Amino acid sequence: MKLGFIVNPIAGMGGRVGLKGTDDVLKEAIARGAKPVAPKRAVEFLQRLKENMTEMPIRIEILTCPKIMGEGEAKKARLPVQVLPLKIGEETTAEDTKTAVKLMIKANVDLIVFVGGDGTAKDVFDAMHGCIAVPVLGLPSGVKMYSGVFAVNPSDAVDVVLAFAKNQTEMAEFDIMDADETAIRGDTFVVKLHGFLKGPFLPMRIQGSKQVSPETVDEKENQTAIARFIIEEMKPEATYILGPGTTVKLVAELLGVEKTVLGVDIYKKGKIVLDVNEERILGEVEDWKDTWIVLSPIGHQGILLGRGNQQISPEIIKCVGKQRIVVAATRSKLRSIDGGVLRVDTGDAKADNMLKGYIKVVTDYREWRLMRVQ
Repeated sequence: MKLGFIVNPIAGMGGRVGLKGTDDVLKEAIARGAKPVAPKRAVEFLQRLKENMTEMPIRIEILTCPKIMGEGEAKKARLPVQVLPLKIGEETTAEDTKTAVKLMIKANVDLIVFVGGDGTAKDVFDAMHGCIAVPVLGLPSGVKMYSGVFAVNPSDAVDVVLAFAKNQTEMAEFDIMDADETAIRGDTFVVKLHGFLKGPFLPMRIQGSKQVSPETVDEKENQTAIARFIIEEMKPEATYILGPGTTVKLVAELLGVEKTVLGVDIYKKGKIVLDVNEERILGEVEDWKDTWIVLSPIGHQGILLGRGNQQISPEIIKCVGKQRIVVAATRSKLRSIDGGVLRVDTGDAKADNMLKGYIKVVTDYREWRLMRVQ
């Protein structure tokens, strides 16, 4: 089996620093102290793949890109690879990804795994136009990842690759979505469907696409009841880190303060600090024992942390603790979640493990439901 492996080295760098993406703002992200995310995720995937390849009935040959687009990560994982004849500069571009895809198709790879986010998925989709449809799998390393082509995390991506090699996966058509990051930075949700890519499907290992909450009277009433109950339980002197989403925004509205729909904000002592990044959160919180995080999972995907809210970093999650994370979701949103479980993918094994198990989800006024987190 021939496996093509592409790394977008800048994917996800805009997350923790509050830029809601990395498209066209790489320099600003670096100026804010952003660190690469994709290389670490790529090495994690390759190391686990290497550990399991010896037990495979067939040999997996890996083709990858030069330097920071795959070769460097393979060296760190001590995994032998074939490097494609691709010239790249110190800073990679979307065209590098597209060229890599075309070279891999020409080399007759059986599966392409790319490390990135929705922007990278769109580049892969664009490169596939007019070419033979090779199956694709996304290894999540972006900020948003609304497309359905991504595995939930690097470990799940390995499981999908191994199952694909054994002919134990189904093939599915995954929608490729990309949000307008400029609009999102202006707190307006604009997302476009670009098309579909074929890829291997393994239940509970693929995240699926984001589902937008319905704008119905029942949904609004359910959100309002949830918000009322959360407010009743809030402590006047406590600090609250408010995640993205319309349900959490309604909490702020009932408190009489403004909130961004797509950003992370801090509420304390009747005042709001808007659109904070990881550094600002760490600076604003005075007492972690009296600090709470209010979140709502992504529709259908069920992802609670690690998609679109990377400002709430593993360090912050560990400081707050699982017991002071308030999860809010309407009944219809919970029904839409694939597999009936919540998921976390913070990029930190300790933080993810701390969150595993069961967590209370507020589903209506004075109504909870226990949901499993995996």
